[in-house]
Amino acid sequence: MSVLGLLLAVVSVAQGDALRIEYPHEAGLRSVSIDWRNRPVPFVRSGDAWFTLVGVDLETGAGSYPATVTFRYEDGRTTRRDEVVEVTAKEFPTTRLTVEPQYVELSAEDLERSNRESARLGEIFGRVSGEIPWTEPFDVPIPGSEGSNFGHRRVFNDEARNPHSGADIAASEGTPIRSANRGRVVETGNYFFNGNTVVVDHGLGIYAVYLHLSRIDVEIGQIVERGEVLGLVGATGRVTGPHLHWGFRVQNARVDPFSLVRVSN
Repeated sequence: MSVLGLLLAVVSVAQGDALRIEYPHEAGLRSVSIDWRNRPVPFVRSGDAWFTLVGVDLETGAGSYPATVTFRYEDGRTTRRDEVVEVTAKEFPTTRLTVEPQYVELSAEDLERSNRESARLGEIFGRVSGEIPWTEPFDVPIPGSEGSNFGHRRVFNDEARNPHSGADIAASEGTPIRSANRGRVVETGNYFFNGNTVVVDHGLGIYAVYLHLSRIDVEIGQIVERGEVLGLVGATGRVTGPHLHWGFRVQNARVDPFSLVRVSN
């Protein structure tokens, strides 16, 4: 979903989707930002417009959400506009399974490791920089592929697990995985659930996540170009077979990566 104009008024976006917002540039306008879900998100100037991308988490409740846009001018003036974003409900599948407890209950050691790794990623996803390193749209990491399972929730023994926060892309082991856009690698490593993991920062609080790799070919701090190989498809971590889990966090909201591809084109 993309919005262009002097006023957002009321715009509709589905749960788990990214939203692109644009305003025309005015003479003397120095910066634009939006207060979205209690988080300030900056805009970036591109030619005669200012734009940003915000995320609607897949578990954000349907309803109306206020969003204040702030315009700052070179002469010191500040103006604000109160807008409304209407979040619409989307149906995500749920699968109920009954299995032996040992298959879903973690040992104390594994639980401690999982919690530590979740905290590490949470700290990374909480950062929002005001610059973007890319000028081209986002692309799919395995060209021509489609994804599945975004938002899918599994219930084991009547205990609901977190919904699937990315798209699973079917591919054979060893298939090259390409960066969806230009950015900086901010995390690599082997995680308990995620296996071999790569996280790329694309600015504005946008992070691309690539999981279950058989091999990692980049390092933390490295600038990667759009289409550059990050590693190879694998089956590391808690998976049943080789595939790529590709996800995006947009200001820490879990969004369908294919929605980000759509709004950036």
